[in-house]
Amino acid sequence: MSAKSQICSIWLGSETGILKGVSLTKKQAFNFCEMSCLSRDQEVCVMAWGDPQESEVLVGSVNGTVKTFSTDKGIFTATRECGDPSQGRFTGLAVTDSSVITCVESGLLKVWKEGSTETVEVNVGNGVCRMQQNPSHRHRVATGGKENPLKVWDLERPDKPIFTAKNVAHDWLDMRVPVWVRDIGFIPDSDKIVTCTGHHQVRVYDPSTPQRRPVMEAQFGEYPLTALSLPASQGTVVVGNTHGELAILDLRKGLVRGCLKGLAGAVRGLQCHPSLPLVASCGLDRFLRVHSLEDRSLQHKVYLKSRLNCVLLSSRDLESSSADVSGDVEEVKAEEDEVWDTMETVKEKTKKRAVQKDEATVTGVDGKKKRKLVKK
Repeated sequence: MSAKSQICSIWLGSETGILKGVSLTKKQAFNFCEMSCLSRDQEVCVMAWGDPQESEVLVGSVNGTVKTFSTDKGIFTATRECGDPSQGRFTGLAVTDSSVITCVESGLLKVWKEGSTETVEVNVGNGVCRMQQNPSHRHRVATGGKENPLKVWDLERPDKPIFTAKNVAHDWLDMRVPVWVRDIGFIPDSDKIVTCTGHHQVRVYDPSTPQRRPVMEAQFGEYPLTALSLPASQGTVVVGNTHGELAILDLRKGLVRGCLKGLAGAVRGLQCHPSLPLVASCGLDRFLRVHSLEDRSLQHKVYLKSRLNCVLLSSRDLESSSADVSGDVEEVKAEEDEVWDTMETVKEKTKKRAVQKDEATVTGVDGKKKRKLVKK
């Protein structure tokens, strides 16, 4: 299994609790799990890299456990109880200074220190949909959810948030605009934060200014946005919604630069490559897709047989491999479900009704007799 895991450059978590690895070079996919003990409570909610060398993948499940998978050994090496299923699913997972950061829907954020049973607990508010770590300042995280505005927390001083967003002004009917933060991203080399909402809005906040309301707001489509990711080239954001629509938005003008086609289900996982103009997406249609951000073409499409919740990209070239795999390896079909191949083709039989024709003699207005075909 170690040889298989070492060539995988994309990792995905499924509803069935299986960690899936994909090698674009070999055009193969692999399942890493104990197939005999799979259950619905092991559904993968969140994933994150466990170390800067990307030798470990942290997998958070619905049952509140966080498992550590070694990409070098190809096995799960550790399991930690990090949550209570009664408090909701994991909405975020991160690592800082050898500590694991978890957050659940009830708003309980915990910092699990390595080698210690003591944890730092922070109540970030109910209805959390997303907790995201700041890549530049790893001790800072942002949270938000349904009727829970964007907040930025410094885990070294977790008494209160260092930034709390203010809701936008009332609409044209003078009614309050509902708050529903679905995903969060930190814009590199700046203090700005971008969010997407369940009311198809994309907003940019700047905590470095006194203004707590968005400095830019745009809308895309008519359906709830579920995920976003920031490309390596600054100035744009990729968003996806519940109807399988992906779009690239300009963060300066709030305009749609283009759409990425091919999806057929709600987008649940979305991540741009750290250095290449590529974006990977997954969701309910069971496909992993990799699009180019330059010409918006579909580069790769892999069918993975399960509904997918999250995707994690390696920072190296996705089409490079450092190991060779030989032996019994099953190649994943990219275009069709195997079910369609095994189904019997049904041909519809049509019966043609025979029409009998006969001749009849008709007397015209002029008194002349004419022959006419009559259907019986």
